[in-house]
Amino acid sequence: MVAVIKTGHSIHRILNYNENKVKQGVAECIGAGNYPVDPDKMSFTMKLNRFLKQMELNEKTKRNSVHISLNFDVSESHLSKQKLLEIADSYLDKIGFGEQPYLVYQHHDAGHPHIHLVTTNIEADGKRIDLHHLGIRKSEPARKALEKEFGLVQAEAQKKDKNYQLKPTAVGKAMYGKSQTKMAIQNILENVLNPYKYTSLPELNAVLNQYNVKAERGTENSKVYQTGGLLYRVLDTDGNPVGVPIKASLFYNKPTLKFLEQKFKENVAKRAPFKRRIKNAVDKELLSKKKSIPELIKALEKQGVHIVLRENANGILYGITYVDHQTKCVFNGSALGKAYSAKAIQERCLLERVSGQYLLRHPDPKQTIGLQPQTTAAAETKEADKEIQSTTVPTGKKNVLEVLTQAENTSDYLPNQLKKKRKKKKKRNLNNNQ
Repeated sequence: MVAVIKTGHSIHRILNYNENKVKQGVAECIGAGNYPVDPDKMSFTMKLNRFLKQMELNEKTKRNSVHISLNFDVSESHLSKQKLLEIADSYLDKIGFGEQPYLVYQHHDAGHPHIHLVTTNIEADGKRIDLHHLGIRKSEPARKALEKEFGLVQAEAQKKDKNYQLKPTAVGKAMYGKSQTKMAIQNILENVLNPYKYTSLPELNAVLNQYNVKAERGTENSKVYQTGGLLYRVLDTDGNPVGVPIKASLFYNKPTLKFLEQKFKENVAKRAPFKRRIKNAVDKELLSKKKSIPELIKALEKQGVHIVLRENANGILYGITYVDHQTKCVFNGSALGKAYSAKAIQERCLLERVSGQYLLRHPDPKQTIGLQPQTTAAAETKEADKEIQSTTVPTGKKNVLEVLTQAENTSDYLPNQLKKKRKKKKKRNLNNNQ
């Protein structure tokens, strides 16, 4: 069994999340603790008010909502509702929430059986239950005890078994008009915001865009931007925004700009140990064989590294971002080093590395991505380079530097005036002999 604990500031959002799942037919409220009536006889308002009244006893505590999911092995799909309720009751009692009001929801939207527990840490006397390190201090001992008590598959055994993995809801691309926009975005955010390590909004969007979702602040003159707001919206197949944007504060997990900025700071250190993997992957591909940018992208995709190219309105490549889906780390090219920036990657893909030096290699026009269109002068320079190569440089033997520093052939470079003087001198000698 695996327990995941999340705490928050809004019991309304947590309850609304689970109730929406019930409305969609992918969940059901199977039990309630310390409520006056059974859950099937309560309305949404009755469920909510029970929590709110107890929270009013301690208005100083802002983080007063607790949302826990208990996840079971795929082989334990036989667990009955009654057994799941017994497990939920025992778990909450062991972590100190047995006397709290709580609701139990069974979800059917994943490949493994799991339940969600909704409760509050404000007690009946107004005191609060300490949430600091709740997982380590109380949840872990409770989990291990329940595994033995109910004969559940142990979490440690699940980690050792490579064939076992918790399978959350399949994350698909958001399709405007074919799925509920808010729910589609919510599902994607849950699978991206916490697992991935990014340090800026563009890096986050490098991941979200792959699911047809974008986070944006709006224009600098907009009210959303000036008030520090954030919007999420769906993209079409061409990457253009469609439909009405949704405020970050309206989502269950509240992925606001303030929340993301805190994640940016935390992720700087978290992603640092994984830089080397991407750098090694890029270096290996570019040093082993000649590759164009499209070929490099395709090769890295096989290793779980997705490359995002950023181009301006004229199609000029100005940025590159690496998304490592294996380590779930996102790096802007410059964060890895100059050799992995957009400019450097263009140069490394257009030049062949031989004996520690880069030799000029003209790319296939069909494979140039985001390169600046040539001006007339640039075209003339290119033709001149070709002419030099064809006349003075044996292929693979001389590099560009040697060509530029080579002494010119002076066999035909003799001023006419000197030649004339030599002829005249011969005539004078003949006259003197006569």
